[in-house]
Amino acid sequence: MKEKRLGFATRMGAVAASVGSAVGLGNIWRFPYQAGDNGGGAYILVYLICVILLGIPIMMSEFVIGRSTHKNMKGAVEQLTPGSPFKYFAYIGVIGALLICGYYSVVCGWVIEYLWNSASGNLLGHDPEQYSQIFNSFIGSPDRCVLWTVLFLVLNFLVLTRGIEKGVERVANIMMPLLFVLLIVFCVNSLLLPGSMKGMDFLFNVNFDKLGWKGAVDAMGQAFMSLSLGVTCLITYSSYFKDDSPLMKDAVTISGLDTLVAILSGIVIFPAVFSFGMEPGAGPKLIFEILPTIFQQMPGGTIWATLFFVLLFFASITSTISLSEIPITFMVDEYKFSRVKALLLTAVLMSAVAVVSALSFSSLSDVTIIGKNIFDFLDFVGPNFFMLLGGLATAVYVGWFLKKEVVHNQLTNYGKRSSRFVQPYIIFCLRYLAPIAIVIIFLHYTGII
Repeated sequence: MKEKRLGFATRMGAVAASVGSAVGLGNIWRFPYQAGDNGGGAYILVYLICVILLGIPIMMSEFVIGRSTHKNMKGAVEQLTPGSPFKYFAYIGVIGALLICGYYSVVCGWVIEYLWNSASGNLLGHDPEQYSQIFNSFIGSPDRCVLWTVLFLVLNFLVLTRGIEKGVERVANIMMPLLFVLLIVFCVNSLLLPGSMKGMDFLFNVNFDKLGWKGAVDAMGQAFMSLSLGVTCLITYSSYFKDDSPLMKDAVTISGLDTLVAILSGIVIFPAVFSFGMEPGAGPKLIFEILPTIFQQMPGGTIWATLFFVLLFFASITSTISLSEIPITFMVDEYKFSRVKALLLTAVLMSAVAVVSALSFSSLSDVTIIGKNIFDFLDFVGPNFFMLLGGLATAVYVGWFLKKEVVHNQLTNYGKRSSRFVQPYIIFCLRYLAPIAIVIIFLHYTGII
């Protein structure tokens, strides 16, 4: 028998959970190193423009679909436009969520390993080359890598066993404020370091000569992926929204807070990087190899390192919770599974993907797909295929096929709010700007342009 569908208890809880979905390692890990690789301020400016023209409209399209029906994408499309083939894109979202969360949990396992070593003082007393060796040794250890990955997934699904209100919402209400508090504390500490203003100049000085075509496309892709768009995550969450929630206001709030986390992360990292003479364009190794070098040179380095990886853990688990909820809700809605059965099946499938991904640096390192190990392949197809294709489908569906009155009713809460300028802006972006941008991102990341 189908269980009664509950929702978020408060609007604040719904926003906190959606912010938690958007805020993840992409903000604190990926955004700073991409900004470093692409010259800082110019990259951030293009990123902000893309959030406004690409991120917010697609987020609104997902909100409209989910909140108007209180169903997952497949059920929503079947109700709103019976017979439409767009319902099949729900499967893209479910499969994408399983694959993305599977390999993403491996990185989250790395975070727990570093959190443990930071708290125990094991990260202190090494030079930069040794930190590189420590990281490579860890990911090459099948037992340790799988252990931390599975532990992370256990914590993730323990939260989900409590449901939307008592699990997802409660954790978001606790972790999101703590995440912002920790970020602000780190910002103050970084800004007080000698030579920190060089980092601020690098981060906010707009120089388009350092950006280039690649940097501009990377900024578009980061804006898209940072907001968790394309895998029906926000369709799923908005299906639990209350009918009187102001969707446009919520979308702007969520996008704004997500962007704020990304920029604050840059303020945390780059003043410290310049203060200690490190390389700002260090790439993905910035978090796991460069920052430990910096922490050990700070007074109270063990405390700072531990708090930083606590911050990363909060960002990690709120994102994986939202990704895990996609297949759970889908199975409950479409196949009438109990939530417990859907959760267990999701846990098994996701754990299988995660374990295989974790072993791709050790026992399965010889297994490659299109020249990439399993982890790197999933990291490639997740954002560049599943998220982009899903985002394109959502934008085209709401922009061209969904009745305007449905969009109008959701934006205005059935006439209670004004959408005189908002609706034309949203529709224009969904019909033209978003599809063109997504196609450009796809062609770029697949090497066609």
